[in-house]
Amino acid sequence: MRKVFSLPALSILTIVCCSAVNLAQNREKFVISAKAGGINAISGQASVHSKGNSDWQQLNITDDLDAGDRVRTDFDGRVEILLNPGSYLRMGGDSEVELSNNTLDNLEVRLLRGTAIVEATGADGLELNINISTPHARLAIVRQGLYRLNVVPGDATELIVRKGRVILSDDSHTKVKGGNKVVFSATNVTVAKLTKEEKKNEEDVDVWSKQRAETLAKANHRINDRMLNTAFASYSDWDPFSRGRLGLWFFNSRVGCYTFLPFYYGWGSPYGASYSSWLYVPYGAPRYGYGGRGNGTGGTVSSGGSSSGGAPPPPRVERPQVGSPSMGGPSASPRSDRMIDPDTGSRMPRKNIEPSRPNQ
Repeated sequence: MRKVFSLPALSILTIVCCSAVNLAQNREKFVISAKAGGINAISGQASVHSKGNSDWQQLNITDDLDAGDRVRTDFDGRVEILLNPGSYLRMGGDSEVELSNNTLDNLEVRLLRGTAIVEATGADGLELNINISTPHARLAIVRQGLYRLNVVPGDATELIVRKGRVILSDDSHTKVKGGNKVVFSATNVTVAKLTKEEKKNEEDVDVWSKQRAETLAKANHRINDRMLNTAFASYSDWDPFSRGRLGLWFFNSRVGCYTFLPFYYGWGSPYGASYSSWLYVPYGAPRYGYGGRGNGTGGTVSSGGSSSGGAPPPPRVERPQVGSPSMGGPSASPRSDRMIDPDTGSRMPRKNIEPSRPNQ
């Protein structure tokens, strides 16, 4: 049975106006975030170089990177960094990454050396905006999928697109789909199909990345009503349902990491694991860019604005019943079981959006 959470009397908590120190000390308190740059897992030795500092310091699990901060790993090191909600960057050993821009609208990560894997979650047809650069290349991840980059110092960059699509920042804006490898050098760019050996080849960082995906899916499954009630107990004027947002980062203290808490159901990791806990957010509130349409249950959602100019209340989070239109059951209309494109307010294409697997 899917876990859908009803919070009609509660509103949205955000992490705003908090110093980095306070956030580090209270990560379990501030459990909801839509920021990029959070350190979500560390294995082995890793260091951080904050912008403006001259020294490298030990990286901690409670660190949150700002624009310009760098992270490097030793040969035994592994680090997982939160990108936009639903997407992760995982560093291999002897690697270095800079978070060039940590805004969700123009997110950019620079791989200076070593290996990185990006797991990007999204819906079919929904364009993501994860910009990646290396000493030899610039590209944008625009579709959900799995991507691996390897930088050979002073030589070349290899990009393996196992699933998904990237757009290269060349003159022709070349699109590269899943099943291809791109090699960038100082003077040339080549694209070729992955061989059978390349498709099967897995190094330690590949295995670790898949294990992390499974752990995060379990962390999502283990979110319960009590945890959500605590998290959503207060409200600020931050808008978590703004343009292009797919969900939120939710800190599960039982697992000790953030996991993806999506809006609507049907989300899953490109590795195959499902996210069975999700927030049902009625679309239609003009404040959140959903075009003032019905809420999927036959009613409409008002913006809640007042003539005095006060801020409207946050959208309601409901618990639809199985078989209701909002759950896409037998009585649902053909459009009611599909997610909303945050940019247009329209229903997303049905294909490749699979329902979450029931909990065992």
